[in-house]
Amino acid sequence: MPAIAVADALRAEGAEVSFVGGQRAEAELVPQAGYELDPINVEGINRSNPVKAARAVGKAGGALLAARRILKRRGADAVLGGGGYVAGPVGLAATLAKLPLVLTEADSHLGLTNRLLAKRAERVCLAFPLAGHEGERFRVTGRPVPETYSDRAQARAQLGIGTDETAVLIFGGSLGARSINHAAVEAFKDAPYRVVHVAGTRDYPDLEAPDDNYVLLDYLTPFGVALAAADVAVARSGGSIFELAQYGLPAVLIPYPHATADHQTTNARWMTEAGAARVLPDAELSPERLRAETDAVLAARADMAAAARALAKPDAARDIAHEVLAAVDRHR
Repeated sequence: MPAIAVADALRAEGAEVSFVGGQRAEAELVPQAGYELDPINVEGINRSNPVKAARAVGKAGGALLAARRILKRRGADAVLGGGGYVAGPVGLAATLAKLPLVLTEADSHLGLTNRLLAKRAERVCLAFPLAGHEGERFRVTGRPVPETYSDRAQARAQLGIGTDETAVLIFGGSLGARSINHAAVEAFKDAPYRVVHVAGTRDYPDLEAPDDNYVLLDYLTPFGVALAAADVAVARSGGSIFELAQYGLPAVLIPYPHATADHQTTNARWMTEAGAARVLPDAELSPERLRAETDAVLAARADMAAAARALAKPDAARDIAHEVLAAVDRHR
């Protein structure tokens, strides 16, 4: 989704944009957004299984050749790497073809692919300031987010929320967050406010709304509808924290405990230190604790909402797009 936001900004500047990706979410989301997708066969390196790691390295070699062919066929002028293992072969192919490479890092640590490619890149656009990654090559742009859904009244009408009702939004990504999903149904079964729970496709069939005040959905597109309608959020603390900031939503953040380098805890700390969120560790999650933390955020939501809005980086997609276009100009 950050890459699509940048693609939209590039297209607005007159650029032609296409994607290279695998068979995960991008296989559906990219065509839906109106962009062509060239697939390559690549997988992440398994650091605990030598056999799987060797297979991944072999696939990476084939993916590099495929990426070079794609870049030549597309007549590419530049490559934007969005992090992750797919970006590795494509970014390396760009540098071998002497094409400008710009990287984006959405997390609070530099991932393996970006660490390997950073010295070859024209610019590395960071979501957060990262120690050891300063200087001209690095720029803190924030994480790109989709365009703001600005019609709050329409969003509330779509979700059945009254004009003067308080609304709490619960979400955990497209698949959902199992621990949050099950705790929330119990925590908010008698809440005196409206609850909108976007549970994700995996857990939704096993959940049941406890009462008529509880809106339970599997998925919602555009998701900005839910963000625009809410007053407070309960969520993981991945890249979605930038969307919370964009909409000025204070939050109870429950970091995913198995995230790489525990970056979700670092992400959550960024919001809590600004006064925009409270953190509830997943190991301490219970219906009672979740309800208490949410009610505490609701009680302080005016000040916390202002703190969240102060963290927003609404121009991130445009700024990264301009870095890509500037890199092309420097190479001409």
